[in-house]
Amino acid sequence: MTDTKEEVILDSRSLDDNLTAPVLDRSAVDPVYQAKAHVLNNAIQQIGMGRYQWELFILVGFGWASDNMWPVITSLILSPVALEFHQSKAPLLSLAQNIGLLGGAIFWGFGCDIFGRRLAFNATLGVTAVFGLIAAGSPNFAAIGCFAAFWSFGVGGNLPVDSAVFLEFLPGSHQYLLTILSIFWALAQLLATLVAWPLLGYHTCSKTDLDPCTRSRNFGWRWFMIAMGGFAMICFVLRFIVFTLYESPKYLMGKGKDAEAVAVVHKVAQKNGKTSSLSLADLEIHDEGGHQGVDAAAALKRKLEQVDLTHVRALFRTKKLAYSTTLIMCIWAFIGLAFPLYNAFIPYTLASRGAEFGDGSTYLTYRNSLIIAVLGIPGALAGGLLVELPLLGRKGALALSTILTGVFLFGSTTAKNSNDLLGWNCAFNLCSNVMYAVLYAYTPEIFPTKDRGTGNALTASANRIFGIMAPIVAMYANLETAAPVYVSGALFLGAGVLTCALPFESRGKASL
Repeated sequence: MTDTKEEVILDSRSLDDNLTAPVLDRSAVDPVYQAKAHVLNNAIQQIGMGRYQWELFILVGFGWASDNMWPVITSLILSPVALEFHQSKAPLLSLAQNIGLLGGAIFWGFGCDIFGRRLAFNATLGVTAVFGLIAAGSPNFAAIGCFAAFWSFGVGGNLPVDSAVFLEFLPGSHQYLLTILSIFWALAQLLATLVAWPLLGYHTCSKTDLDPCTRSRNFGWRWFMIAMGGFAMICFVLRFIVFTLYESPKYLMGKGKDAEAVAVVHKVAQKNGKTSSLSLADLEIHDEGGHQGVDAAAALKRKLEQVDLTHVRALFRTKKLAYSTTLIMCIWAFIGLAFPLYNAFIPYTLASRGAEFGDGSTYLTYRNSLIIAVLGIPGALAGGLLVELPLLGRKGALALSTILTGVFLFGSTTAKNSNDLLGWNCAFNLCSNVMYAVLYAYTPEIFPTKDRGTGNALTASANRIFGIMAPIVAMYANLETAAPVYVSGALFLGAGVLTCALPFESRGKASL
């Protein structure tokens, strides 16, 4: 050949590779849709992992980072904000955040199944960046609470949208990368605490200060918001301007746009330096009942169908799929209350119990927060390894890490000094990052593509609804006692037990 780049021609019809075998039972999905999804799975699998997917991996990582970074930001500014605005019920800031997260999860999660993945994928980071930057100028506690809800509305869409986008372009042989994506989740916590240490550790008020907490003495959290909002804006620009995201071929196919789905597959192949033999006929051969209506009445009917509960009902179509959907929603709900009930108040707890132990300075509080964050990185990497072990798989890794997270939380109640508390918190963060790494990968894999945004929205909504309860429980259970820790630990143990009852194991199988 005279070309320097070898051109590889792929046959999209060979469907015998086990990597394209579906996660779900055939009875759980529309057979026509399933047959077409199988063809597309095979086409994506044979194109393989290339430039397009690796670039998307990085950009989806920004969404993963945002999903953890902004709740961490809220927890880090909680104490200085409460001191400056003389707010006795500081968890109200976390309540405002969780309301925004719930709204975002519902709107973007359900919306991306209606108006597509591209708009939601780009808009979520933009909303977060704008309101994060505006929040730096908050004149009072009510204002920062409103802005927290608005930036969280953007953050809430990252999990349901980004996981759907990435999974639908990912070859079955590389679905473990959904777990590895959680390295961005851990790095986000590390970045936030690394920036917070100098800004909040030296330029904020402390509970032990005798002087009144004024804006001029407490400006660190405002600089911190500018830095984090600026970072989110850079991520948004890279997504929206630098990278060209194609609409998901499975989403297009699910909407009856087979020709556009085929065109996207060829564009991905071209960007990866390959060509695919996938044709429109390969999809149309599976059609039943004639052609799709194209007149005005049919168009109106499709629009009306977009706003009903079709996608929700599809997730409860069979007994086994309904059982799986219900169970994964319960697991997300338990973790949704357990995780923020403790994690959202770690800096606050470190400061309060540090003062009790005689070492509650802002410097030490944010230094310890940074040390705890570092342990999230090996946790995310360990999750990527554990899910591929035959003896564990997705379910085993999730159950083990969730139960250990609860165990280490109970252990933290035995701490006699700040170093003991730091050690228990490090173990907690290590295991919780393994847990989230597996959970974020497993959840979208067990939903059909045409309903995946809705499935992710249901689980994220369950997570956020129970998350709203966390600051309420924290206010009335008293953060300076062990009561919230015991509640959180018990919920993690319960979620771990429920995981063992999940009916689908997705390791080594392609998602529909």
